Amino acid sequence: MIKKLTLSAVAALAIGTSGALASGGGEQHIEDVSFSFELPFGAYDQAQLQRGLQIYTEICSGCHGLQYVPLRTLGDEGGPGLSAEQVRAYAEQNFEIWDPELEDGEGDFRPAKPTDNFPANTGVGAPDLSMMAKARAGFHGPYGTGISQFFNGMGGAEYIASIQTGYTGEEKEEADTVLYENTAFPGGWISMAPPLYGDDVEYADGHSTDLHHEAEDVAAFLMWAAEPKMMARKQTGFVGVLLLTLLTVLLYMTNKQLWAPVKKRAKGKSAE
Repeated sequence: MIKKLTLSAVAALAIGTSGALASGGGEQHIEDVSFSFELPFGAYDQAQLQRGLQIYTEICSGCHGLQYVPLRTLGDEGGPGLSAEQVRAYAEQNFEIWDPELEDGEGDFRPAKPTDNFPANTGVGAPDLSMMAKARAGFHGPYGTGISQFFNGMGGAEYIASIQTGYTGEEKEEADTVLYENTAFPGGWISMAPPLYGDDVEYADGHSTDLHHEAEDVAAFLMWAAEPKMMARKQTGFVGVLLLTLLTVLLYMTNKQLWAPVKKRAKGKSAE
């Protein structure tokens, strides 16, 4: 029975591998970016998150939504750090929300409020970006495991940044769909046209707007969107490790103190 199961597993693996090879998928090239929020004591760069929010708003939001991210969290500690007035103005100026209670119950659009979430965007069938950085974890090892991941981060942000910079300029058409060659995308071809080219926005802080910097900024923002409480979890984990270390030392000392008389009597008897 075990032999049959083993053979079945090997056959399934062979079929999956041959299918992947038949699809023409090349090896992914994901660049390792040193983000500020990596390492055990890393933290989000507030200025970078604000720049990433600007890129999302001006470029990405035309096709992609963030429907699981509350607008009010833009003012949370550890996030972009907007003031309450800035959050309110940002919501009202950039998004409209469908409210079924307006127009005598028939529904109508109204300006977004901080209590709303970023709206979904299903117009072109593009994926929602709320959890993209978390869903694409794995560059530093399987999500949730590995010392490398603990020190280097989950890898989702690196994947997103690499997608933005991985376009080669080559195109092809299949089934009336234009595909773009991308060295970071599984299979090597992606249906999304290059969203960033460099100098796409103008930052208020004067930061560089070359392609790599813009890609890293929006990737950092999407990492925050997927893991807004990452810093709090890191702090909690660090405190937990300290407490466990202290408890281990106390248990060792207590054990030594309790068994000291027994060991002393045993030594005395052996000496006789």
